[in-house]
This record gives sequence, structure tokens and C-alpha cells, in this order.
Amino acid sequence: MSVTREQVLDTLSRVMSPRGIALPEANVLSAISASDGKVFFSINVDAAEARAWENVRAQAEAAVRAIPGVTTAMVALTAERKPGSATPPPVPQPHRHGGGVQPAASHRPPQGGENPMSKQAEIPGIAAVIAVASGKGGVGKSTTAINLALGLRDQGLRVGLLDADIYGPSVPRLTGIHDKPQLNAERKMIPISRFGLSIMSIGFLVEEDTAMIWRGPMVMSAITQMLRDVAWGSLDVLVVDMPPGTGDAQLTLAQNVPLKGAVIISTPQDLSLIDARRGLAMFRKVNVPVLGIVENMSYFQCPHCGTRSDIFGHGGARHEAEKLGVPFLGEIPLHMSIRSTSDAGTPVVDSEPDGPHAAIYRAIGAKVREQLQGVIAAA
Repeated sequence: MSVTREQVLDTLSRVMSPRGIALPEANVLSAISASDGKVFFSINVDAAEARAWENVRAQAEAAVRAIPGVTTAMVALTAERKPGSATPPPVPQPHRHGGGVQPAASHRPPQGGENPMSKQAEIPGIAAVIAVASGKGGVGKSTTAINLALGLRDQGLRVGLLDADIYGPSVPRLTGIHDKPQLNAERKMIPISRFGLSIMSIGFLVEEDTAMIWRGPMVMSAITQMLRDVAWGSLDVLVVDMPPGTGDAQLTLAQNVPLKGAVIISTPQDLSLIDARRGLAMFRKVNVPVLGIVENMSYFQCPHCGTRSDIFGHGGARHEAEKLGVPFLGEIPLHMSIRSTSDAGTPVVDSEPDGPHAAIYRAIGAKVREQLQGVIAAA
């Protein structure tokens, strides 16, 4: 049964604000996304009133979850500072609470020895969580992430793939998955199995052409639910395809789970390397080991004659890795077969396992596995 925006608003009319006003009349709701039983919205209030609204947020999420046909409800509390206010606004950090995701009171710079990583918690059953990240978009990060996951699979590991790029999820297209995740008895989402991987993406919950216009706290709530409210089972490695940049999503992941490492994707030219350097610096600042740098689109290889052309220059990522003292994991060419298999939802490591490109990804996977060996063995 399809859930409509009107049903959600009708339900929320029975939830009162701290001033006794029905929630839809309180002028605090963002646009409501309701599709295929998945409901997303935020409550936007002034930072000075955030604490009084926390219980309202929990009530609203519980009320929406109770609507027949709703399988997933995600409600975030966004606190903003009014112009002229002297104190900085608190930025909610999500944590688990009573089966849902509830933002904590605030996140401020560490004071009195407070450690922003103190809320990290392992995901039961997962030995190692690693991030695949880039400083900018358009460098082939998602294509690399799924083929790296398959390369790790071919090393004999049990591997999951989480598409955390909530602004532009690519994994549904790269895998050809159009199914919606089901819920288990504990009302956790069951990842979709394809290519021997356990796969979850925010793109499975919304339509492909839906504009994901979410504030920072909603980003954090979404990623927390994708980590904690999914029945991942037993995995050696969970590969997380991150949004590009160095923002809320990256910090949420680093503060939520103890990452065992990050793989940075870059192209050879200087502009991409500058952004890759920023991404690497961010992970180092939050004490996440950098497993290495991959140079994607390293060179163009003609599919007809095999001639190689260094369209974007060559070797920049290798030199950057040497300069920064991190491993260089490998070069991936700009090639028609990688592009065509990605567009077809049949990643090249799985669809052309004996080809040269699958061998490159497997070699990168072997280097990553070697660095994670101790963690996996201990788990």
C-alpha cells in the first residue's frame, strides 16, 4: 500500500510542538518525501529551542512508523542559529535510541578533554569498515568502489558494499539493482545480494530521478541508519562508497564507527590531486589510516588498436602518494569496457573476470587486503 504525503501530514497533525501547535501548522517541516513506504523529512527549529524539540522529533518518527504501509521512517532535527545570535548553533549528531535514530544534543569543539570519537562503536559481525573517498566528484569513485569490493571478494573475503553517497547514489545503476530492501523480524533492512556482495544504497529507497535535498543533520541520520539499521550479517569487509568532498557524511562515518582505513580516488591532473590531498588530510585529522591512493582514468587505451594516450597527464597520483608517504595502490585506465559494463549494471570484475581490467582491480584489492589482514584475522 502506497503512503502519501497527505497521510503523513494528517498523522503529524496529532503531534504537538512544545507550544501546543500541531506540527504541520508550526512552520518547521521540510518537504516530505514519501515513496514506496519510505518517508523522509526534517524538523527545522532555532538552535536555542533544539532541546525542547528532541522529544517531538521522536514522537513524530514513531507516529509515522505506525502508518500502515510505512517500512522506513527517517526524521531529523535541524537546529539553526537565528541572525544576530551570539552563540554558534549546535549541530546534531545522530545516535541509536530506542530502535530509531535520534540526534544528540549538540556537537561542539572538544572541551575539557572531550573526544569527538568517543561514540564510535563497532558494527556487530563486521570485521573492518573502509571508506572509498575522493576530494571531488567525477573521478570514478563509485565504479572503483564496487570493483574494489569485487576484487576483495575474489581474495576470498565476505564483502558488503554501502552506497553512502546520498546526494547522487550510483550503485543502483552500477549493479542493475531495482529491488527494494525487505525488513527482517527486527525491522532491520536486509541488504540485497548481487555478485556475491551484500549491497545497500539510499538509491534503493528513492526513485532514481528524486532530488536529494537534505540538510546536514539529515545526511548524518541517513548514514547512521544505513550503518546500524541494516542486517549486514557476518562480513570481513564493508566497503563504503562516500560522497565526494570532506563534509558531514565523512565526519559522521568517522565518528560513528572505527574505520580501519580509507582509499582515496584521484585522476592524474593537478586539480584532482589538490582535492585528493584535502581528503587525505581530513582522514588523517580524524585518525583514520589511509590505505592508499588509486589513480583512476590514468591513461586512455584505445579499444581498437591498444594505443595508450595520457589524456590527463600521468603519474600524478603515484608521485603524490610518495610525497605524502602513503601506499600507491594502482593505475586504472580510461577504457570503453569499464564504462560500458558499469552503465549496463555488470561491473567489469564480475562480467569480464579474465580480462586485464579485472586483474588491475584484483591487484588493488590484494594490496588492501594485505593491510587489513591483521584486523580480519583478529575478528
